[in-house]
Amino acid sequence: MVGQAQTAIKSAPLRPSIAPAANQPSPPLAGEGWIPLFDGRTLTGWKPTAFSGHGGIHCEEGLILMEVGNPFTGLNRTGNIPRINYEVSLDALRLSGSDFFCGLTLPSGDSCFSLILGGWGGSLVGISSLDGRDASENETTQTMDFENGRWYRIRLRVTEHRIEAWINDEKRINVATNDKRISMRPGDIELSQPFGLCCWETTAAFRQLHWRPVASPAGPAPK
Repeated sequence: MVGQAQTAIKSAPLRPSIAPAANQPSPPLAGEGWIPLFDGRTLTGWKPTAFSGHGGIHCEEGLILMEVGNPFTGLNRTGNIPRINYEVSLDALRLSGSDFFCGLTLPSGDSCFSLILGGWGGSLVGISSLDGRDASENETTQTMDFENGRWYRIRLRVTEHRIEAWINDEKRINVATNDKRISMRPGDIELSQPFGLCCWETTAAFRQLHWRPVASPAGPAPK
């Protein structure tokens, strides 16, 4: 997962509107074996996703800042990417807007899917897609109030026959996938494959991007 590509995006001076977010402390990562995906200064190992109408992307004081797009702005991870038995952790924050500020696309075996936070008007959480049903209409569908200007710690574990996700250490998704068809929601977000991070009509910030290999699910199977 550690790609070597260097984008032309350079670090920018911290704008006053970003300072409150940058100054909020980030809790330590739980567990061991985490490998950084962002050096805090450049976008080495990332490239802008080829979304039509995308906004700007900057590095500011340890943050990745994605400006509002029409509708998408995003990044793709370059380099070798594991397909199964791994976990990704990051902090995400919506600075402005009222829709999804974190669309995290990852592989699961030969397929890919997206974890959506704040979609469909600002509060929806879910996986797109399971058996052809997107994050608004499958068993992972739920709502959560997201505050602009507040960081959320996201952790997503992908193992054989399971997808687990936590928001601020609360387990929100625990879905068995052995009998599910995993796929992307049709449309531009398919450009995020196999590993991408994007937002929809929002300005979003990200920090503390890490991954690690894992051997098994973190907890028991869903009942």
